[in-house]
Order: sequence, then C-alpha cells, then structure tokens
Amino acid sequence: MTVRRLSAGLVAVALFTPGVAACTTTGDAGPSATPTATASATGAAPEVDTDAKQALLDSTREISNGNFRFSMTGAGSVAEGQVHQPSQSAEIKVRLGESTDDLAISLDLIHAKPDSWVKLDLQGQAATSVPGADRLNLGKYHHLDQSRIKGNRSLGFDFDKVDPAGSEALTQAVTEVRRTGDGAYAGTLDLSKAADAGSLDPSVITALGPEAKSVPFTAKTDAQGRLTEMVIQLPEGSRPAGQEIKVTYSDYGNATAATKPSADQVVEAPPELYNLFD
Repeated sequence: MTVRRLSAGLVAVALFTPGVAACTTTGDAGPSATPTATASATGAAPEVDTDAKQALLDSTREISNGNFRFSMTGAGSVAEGQVHQPSQSAEIKVRLGESTDDLAISLDLIHAKPDSWVKLDLQGQAATSVPGADRLNLGKYHHLDQSRIKGNRSLGFDFDKVDPAGSEALTQAVTEVRRTGDGAYAGTLDLSKAADAGSLDPSVITALGPEAKSVPFTAKTDAQGRLTEMVIQLPEGSRPAGQEIKVTYSDYGNATAATKPSADQVVEAPPELYNLFD
C-alpha cells in the first residue's frame, strides 16, 4: 500500500476510493429490505412510490440546519464527528487502515471559523517513509492556512454545505424506492447524479461505469422523519468488490460547539502536510 493511495481517502469526503481494502459492515435490514429493483411480468419498469421518494427527500432537510452528529464507514475507513452551525464549528475524527497495516493514519480535524486544525497519528512500519513524518507525527494540532485548504476535499470544511456525507445529493439521485417497514426504505440510486456527495470519491463512480446508474441502497428515518441511516451496496464488480458504505446521523439539535485546541498544543502546519493531502 503506497502513501499516495492511502492519502486519497484520508478524510470523510474521500474515504471510499478504489484500491483500498474493503471492510464488511453489518446492518439490521432483514430480507424484506433487500434493495433490489424488480420489473413487472411485462418487462415494464417498477412503479415509483412517489410518497416514499418524497419522504426520503424530506428526511435530509434537518441536516441542512447544521446541528447533528454523524458517522461514515467503508473500505477500511471510519469517520465520525459533529457539526454545530450555531457556533460555526465542526469536529471530525477519521481513521484509515488498521494498526496492523503497514501504514494507518488517524486524523482529528477541528474547524472553528475562521480557523482549522488537524492532528495526525501515523502508525505502522511504513509511517517513517511518509515525507516529513518527523514534522507531522508530533501529537499536536497543526494550524491550517485557510488559503491553502479552501475547496480542499480533505482538509477544508464548507459551512454553506454542512453535510460531510452529502445525503441530500444521494436522495435526489434515487431512481426507485419502496417502504419496507416503519421508517425503512429500499431501492436503487444513480450515483452518476451524486458526484457531489462527500461520502463517495468521484473516482469510484467513474470506475463503476454503467453500473453506477442502478446501485442498491437502504435507508432509515426516525419518528420525526429525519434520516438516521443510509447504506449503499456497491456492485460486486466494483473495487473493492461489494463494498458497503454506511452513513448515520444522530442527536439532531443536540450537537455542541467544537473545543479549540489550547495554544500549547498547536504548531503551524508544515508544507509536507499540505503536500500529503494534495
């Protein structure tokens, strides 16, 4: 595993790239929720459940208010954190790889407008081969230059687009959906229409080719109709094969302001840090 391949998926918006070992996650959707699109005996396309689709579209509205906790898992990566729009702050913790891998990286990102910081933890036998590792693996937060991370899918955060997973884009890409239970849904979506969703690296969509237009998913909402879970099952022909991507939301309205690191725990980010995430 090379450093360059690893760095391509280091943060929430770029977790799920081809070429990284897959991980298997489990959901609690039963057989009735298996997201398969079926055609009628005449070969006609399945009838769209417009009520179910609208319910999914509506389920992401509360996310735009920017007060929630979230998690994303897939391809050996985990990201979790919270967004607190009232204080213009967010915290995201990312783990890519396992401690037994040649190289594993953990990140602790803090955004508190107008500042951002990231603390890296490089582990594994290959950690010392990362350029500038002695300046990165300090156990302290690196203060980031906003002019260098603006628009960066790895280190930046856009408080005008507060959802790291991009679930609004995903629900808008739904092509078929049906209810499978109380607050439970299953169907297919066209990932080629969801390239802006942060839970997918665009290279994954490109690699899927025509298969990207009909990808199975399941979703869950809470009693208030707010999205709590979405699971996307990439086709078996994808790389990694059959990869599952899971996004969850919780604690709507109950997130808290991010805690800024103290001055004695902060250093200015060196050039090697920005190079790693380019």
